Amino acid sequence: MPLAPLTTLRVGPVARSVITCTSTEQVVAALTELRDESPLVLAGGSNVVLSDDLDDLVVVRIANAEVTVDGETVRAEAGAVWDDVVVAALEAGLGGLECLSGIPGSAGATPVQNVGAYGVEVAQVIRRVKLLDRRSGDVTWVTGDDLGFGYRTSVLKHGESAGTRCVLEVEFALDPSGRSAPLRYGELATALGAAAGDRVKASAVREAVLALRRGKGMVLDAADHDTWSVGSFFTNPVVSRETFAAIEAEVPGRRVPHYPAGDDVKLAAGWLVEAAGFGRGFPGADAPARLSTKHALALTNRGTANSADILALARRIRTGVRDAFGITLEPEPVIVGAVI
Repeated sequence: MPLAPLTTLRVGPVARSVITCTSTEQVVAALTELRDESPLVLAGGSNVVLSDDLDDLVVVRIANAEVTVDGETVRAEAGAVWDDVVVAALEAGLGGLECLSGIPGSAGATPVQNVGAYGVEVAQVIRRVKLLDRRSGDVTWVTGDDLGFGYRTSVLKHGESAGTRCVLEVEFALDPSGRSAPLRYGELATALGAAAGDRVKASAVREAVLALRRGKGMVLDAADHDTWSVGSFFTNPVVSRETFAAIEAEVPGRRVPHYPAGDDVKLAAGWLVEAAGFGRGFPGADAPARLSTKHALALTNRGTANSADILALARRIRTGVRDAFGITLEPEPVIVGAVI
């Protein structure tokens, strides 16, 4: 079965078999039965790049999708479409997820990646996560505090648990007031006519976030190749203040977008990409893989690209940024069967 249609980037190999699981019990049974084959676990396919060279691949597709609301708690099975979870919370009058509207993918991916946008991360609202240990077959609930959340990461993505535990369900503790999380992202606050730190109607935040994301090609649309991507391909690097000062010196007279990160400084990966000479739409109209025409942080499939094309572009950009600024950008998606 071709895997490209199961990913938002629309690239990937042909799998030997795909087992679709529509309940949590089926997920546990399939991964337990296929333990010795080390199957690839795939859900929304929005944060993964699958090498064209993968062969004899067995895939367990996570499609358990029930979402339930109990008071201030929203529980989502791992295969639930993430934006459906956001909508369910808002329809129940709960705030906290609205800044994460429109993000492609599944609920189960959110704790793995510590998904975040517009100043909010799921680490702030996850109460607990139900996990399957793929080695032992044990199923346990763990709290958010046990997941080692960091910027776009967790112990489920990096660390001893990476690849060995599968998310089955996620439970979120939300705000019954119906107000948003405090606004921390300037562009969003401006769009809402609010100030940083304000809390406004959560549904209004959702509409503003969706409008901003559409303007950047970050809401899935089959007719718009700018959305044939994994979203932001590189994470925003965190550097020392000394490194930041050196970068400022490289571009005199230009503002370098940055944000506080404890004693360090977080830089905008998209700015670094453009400043290194890779503008929107790079490398040009005839290329099968290009930067988005709307912003420089999404690597897109223009309709005929394969994973080799995407990864070659990623390497070219990564090398260019490293040569220009001495910073090695880290990929945000999970890359299976290849490296950059």
